Amino acid sequence: MSTLTLDPRLPAIDFWFDFGSNYSYLSVMRIEELAAQHQVTVRWRPFLLGPVFKALGYDTSPFVVHKEKGAYVWQDMDRQCRKYALPWRKPSAFPRRALLPLRVAVLGADEAWVGAFCRDVMRLNFAQDREIDTLEAVSEVLMQRGLPAQQIIDAALADANKLKLREQTERARAMGIFGAPTFFAGTEMFWGNDRLEDALVWAAGRLRAGG
Repeated sequence: MSTLTLDPRLPAIDFWFDFGSNYSYLSVMRIEELAAQHQVTVRWRPFLLGPVFKALGYDTSPFVVHKEKGAYVWQDMDRQCRKYALPWRKPSAFPRRALLPLRVAVLGADEAWVGAFCRDVMRLNFAQDREIDTLEAVSEVLMQRGLPAQQIIDAALADANKLKLREQTERARAMGIFGAPTFFAGTEMFWGNDRLEDALVWAAGRLRAGG
């Protein structure tokens, strides 16, 4: 897949996501290819959605709290995955804990492999209905990409990297992020998978207020 993830010469989009978020799945699977088409670079910003929900008064995903909304969301996910030709299996556990893969994603956010890693983790969760917050699952994903799994996991579990994820989550809250996926083109915020294309157009400079 073509990627412009780290090209500093291009306009950038900040991509805030959580591996437990079903709509983040749709964006993770599409963002690099779409960003390449728009000549926009992607800055990966993994964060913990759970603390954000708790700050808003939710103990879990609103899709779980509100049964009618949850029923709609699963129907919508089936439609959206058909639309984008993505594999889909409703997860038997939702939202799934994703602390370890998020720590790995934070560690590798500026590495060339981060996009492929994120897509593979998302496939485990939303296409294969597998647990993702285990050493076995994360090691499998890394090794399949030819990466030094143990070395990366050890670094991801270091105190400094754990702190980085916590700080990134606090930054998300401070920025007013209330869900995932969320995109920033400069200071302009776009929320939801259905706003990905709008965010890329804005980042590319083809849409501005009053333009």
